[in-house]
Amino acid sequence: MFRVTKNSKTTKARLATLETAHGNLKTPFFMTIATKGAVKALAVSDLKRLGVPIVLSNTYHLLVKPGMDAMRRVGGLHEFMGWNGPILTDSGGYQGFSLDAMRKVTEDGVFFQSHIDGRKISLTVEESVAMQQAIGSDIMMQLDVVEAPKAPKSVIEVAMERSVRWAKRAKTYLEEHCGGSIIPNGKRQMLFGIVQGGIYEDLRKRSAESLINLDLDGYAIGGLSVGESREDNLRVAEFTANLLPKNKPRYFMGGGMPEEIVAYVQMGIDMFDCVIPTRHARHGSLFVWNGEPTPERLLKGDFYEEQNIKNAVHAYDNSPIDEFSDAPLSLSHSRAYLHHLFDTQEPLAIRIATENNVRFYMRLMEILRVGVQNGII
Repeated sequence: MFRVTKNSKTTKARLATLETAHGNLKTPFFMTIATKGAVKALAVSDLKRLGVPIVLSNTYHLLVKPGMDAMRRVGGLHEFMGWNGPILTDSGGYQGFSLDAMRKVTEDGVFFQSHIDGRKISLTVEESVAMQQAIGSDIMMQLDVVEAPKAPKSVIEVAMERSVRWAKRAKTYLEEHCGGSIIPNGKRQMLFGIVQGGIYEDLRKRSAESLINLDLDGYAIGGLSVGESREDNLRVAEFTANLLPKNKPRYFMGGGMPEEIVAYVQMGIDMFDCVIPTRHARHGSLFVWNGEPTPERLLKGDFYEEQNIKNAVHAYDNSPIDEFSDAPLSLSHSRAYLHHLFDTQEPLAIRIATENNVRFYMRLMEILRVGVQNGII
């Protein structure tokens, strides 16, 4: 169930509650990436301490290892990783784009050569749903086809039309095999459709209208943040968000930088995910507040800096990693110390940096929710 609790009077931002089998989510929210069932460098206890409400895992990667049978035997991903909060699973469609040289797309689905051992892996629409049932995710995504933004419009149109057909198949399979889900309290898994169409508004409109007719549980904006310009990204995101039902959650897939999320929230988008906070952390890139974070400051656009702690300028800086952070490790360790840890390749470096960035994104969403609640955003 999705229930809007407040609409902004100045933008299209909104607050809502999304009920799942593993708890209620307050929107807007950001999903931390746990591709293979783990957030790199953090334990589940860390995630809870940092205020992470939901994680995102990947169907393709969990199908490669440990596999569907193993996932069923261990009782699903919640039991496997010891996480009692909600999980969203990407369908594996993005890997059809990112692993382009190792896959083949047909009307049946996507067929991969494993990036680990070279064996052939089949991921049809139905197999994607079945694997997500074995995982027991609270929200599953339809299998879709993603094309590069520079691909010919005709190619993007074919991919969009196929994605719509795949959404219909996914819904049909889920309805016919609803007993295959590992989910508590007798609640069902939600299925989201993904609007495709590249940077072309006419294709986006056709995709959205077709998916809305299927009456799915939610709708995602896919196929962006894959190489298009920021101008096109924001234009298409806003155009697509305006097409989607007001009574269903809206999810921007794969975005993005903090200022982009602020913009997306003002478009009325509710859900986000991205590898940026964790991936950047592993390379020593930290998100640091420019002063005490407030809703008003978020609207000014200069509310943070991204700093590479590996740069020599930090070598003798005894100030906290981020004096305005509320992440414990960011306050209790100095920039000089974290610089040293990266310089000596100590594993603790990645943990501290990851905690800093994950907490930054969680706090960003908390401040956005306060801003909408108080009529500022």
